[in-house]
Amino acid sequence: MGYSYSIDLSYTHFPPYYETDSQGIIAYGGKIDPVLLLDAYIHGIFPWYNGDIPLWWNPDPRFILFPGSLRVAKSMRPYFNKNKLTVTYNQEFKTVIETCCDIKRKGQEGTWLNPEMIEAYTLLHQDGYAHSVEVWKANELVGGIYGILLGEVFFGESMFSKISNASKFGFISLVQKLKEMGIKIIDCQQETKHLASLGAENISREEFMKYILQNHNNQEFRQII
Repeated sequence: MGYSYSIDLSYTHFPPYYETDSQGIIAYGGKIDPVLLLDAYIHGIFPWYNGDIPLWWNPDPRFILFPGSLRVAKSMRPYFNKNKLTVTYNQEFKTVIETCCDIKRKGQEGTWLNPEMIEAYTLLHQDGYAHSVEVWKANELVGGIYGILLGEVFFGESMFSKISNASKFGFISLVQKLKEMGIKIIDCQQETKHLASLGAENISREEFMKYILQNHNNQEFRQII
């Protein structure tokens, strides 16, 4: 059983967003735990580690996807039409986040995910804030995504793929599900060619924060089923 973390907008550990530096860093340090993580996402901030020190980011521009702008390439259609892969939600959260940590990535040494982060996100999953997408080929887990869902904003954190197009299949399925739920934006954090090909785009930090401030009025639990 998870803990209950109340959402208190009258207090935050972080400075106002307009104090973010030119690199996109708004704060550094602190002990990563569920309360601090939740406070960060509520205010549009996400963590990355630099060595042993957590850095807290709110970059400008911000890379996001409006669910209605999703683009599905013709090459992906057979995956859906022929049921080559299947998707589940919140069935293997711990496995998904641990695989995101362990998977080898081209041009990247190590990972920003460490045991402290994995434990904090897992506790948020147990409490209904963090969610996972699992992509299966037969009975094998071949792709996955995890992130935080608050109100009408989904904050994507990381994904992995063990076979071609598995993470793309999972992401498309997730976006379609979130669109049905009325989610307004999906935060992709920073630009990648992979997500740009699916319709994600850069918006200014000012515009992004307007969605975050609007979202403060709608922070109830949202389950992805």
